[in-house]
Amino acid sequence: MSDRSPRNRAPQRRPDRVRGVAYQVIRQVTAEGGYANLALNKALREQRLSGRDAAFCTELVHGTLRWQGTYDAFLARSVSRPLADLDPELLDLLRLGTHQLLRMRVDSYAAVSEMVTLTRAEIGQKRSGLVNAVLRKISQRTLTQWIDTVPPPAEQDRLGHLAIAKAHPRWVIEAFAQALGDDGLEELLDADNEPPRVTLVARPGVSDVDELVAAGATAGRWSPYAAVLEGGGDPGRIDAVATGRAGVQDEGSQLVATALANASIEGADGAWLDLCAGPGGKSALLAALVNQRDGQLTAVEPLKHRAELVRSNLRAIPGEHKVLIGDGTKPTWPAGSFDRVLADVPCSGLGALRRRPEARWRRTPEDVAELRPLQEDLLDSAITSARPGGVVAYVTCSPHPDETRAVVDAVLAKRDDAELEDARPLFPGVPDLGDGPDVQLWPHLHGTDAMYLALIRRT
Repeated sequence: MSDRSPRNRAPQRRPDRVRGVAYQVIRQVTAEGGYANLALNKALREQRLSGRDAAFCTELVHGTLRWQGTYDAFLARSVSRPLADLDPELLDLLRLGTHQLLRMRVDSYAAVSEMVTLTRAEIGQKRSGLVNAVLRKISQRTLTQWIDTVPPPAEQDRLGHLAIAKAHPRWVIEAFAQALGDDGLEELLDADNEPPRVTLVARPGVSDVDELVAAGATAGRWSPYAAVLEGGGDPGRIDAVATGRAGVQDEGSQLVATALANASIEGADGAWLDLCAGPGGKSALLAALVNQRDGQLTAVEPLKHRAELVRSNLRAIPGEHKVLIGDGTKPTWPAGSFDRVLADVPCSGLGALRRRPEARWRRTPEDVAELRPLQEDLLDSAITSARPGGVVAYVTCSPHPDETRAVVDAVLAKRDDAELEDARPLFPGVPDLGDGPDVQLWPHLHGTDAMYLALIRRT
């Protein structure tokens, strides 16, 4: 019998299961527009990955997506044709392999071998040779050495160099530099590349931080309602979270909602409005706070499925709070109906790049420009909805100047019945809040998302 008989062929290795799951999640994000956190959590559940396997899969997915632009610069120097000519499936495999070689403690031989095996299983034997050759070339340099091969040199174009070294699109770095200045820019970019801790919020009146600490969390740094799950873990295992008495919410989001609740006003204080409520984290905190004043929250959300998320977040909060499906720019209530109004407007999300690794490559400057009219209309509607003497919190999860103070200034320039107030005293104990009167939080300074707040008084 010939040695080439199928009976004498060694069986092909099966691809590593965890790498296979990571690759499929990455494909959902890059090819189908999925969100990494949602796709990954679903895959981990369905594939029953936990412990070290879940942690390894998470780093493969988030790291590959976070450093995608940088890896593409290296791959462009390692492949003989333009990356645009590669099949997207092949490019994602190369990115996944590059991440293991340059930013994970994976043996080079093992990383290349496993990726060749995965390539063979996913897209065929024919292209496994290219993956082998390219990844071997990548393995010949360290991350720092690869960064030094990609122009421009730091001394000639610092921001261009940072775009490669810190894995952010140049336009994002330019916006951050405009908002922050040069001092701390690199620290901010580094903070964006570190996965955030899981932060919980104890909704007052139905839970407290002591309960979350007893369940294994530690008290937060700034917010009186915050607790942190050190080392991660599933928040749903905590009874307060499972029942809706607590939730997962960044400490920066808690701070801006609490600032609105604590701003001084005279007279009535029982009618609060969340103008852009979905998915409802801030709504739940505000509802819990207004409930302690025997008041009511009205939450407005234009999309039905997101309105259902708001209702779910409010399920454990006492009181007759309302969830309306509608357009916040076209109020169905009389002007001046509310004492406090939150306008947490749709934005680019550049302040949450830590938790959304794919967002930095998915967003464009055009997105910021397209959102601007909606942001201005929502803020204008929020001011009109507040009664004289009432307050409005304009909030974005973005530090981009065109989404923050520029919007506030444009709207206030058209009105003579509203004015900015100094919001900094509403963040007691929180340092580095800038010159005011608005507040910008930062990942590298505060350990929060880059939340922005402008407090506006209706006159």
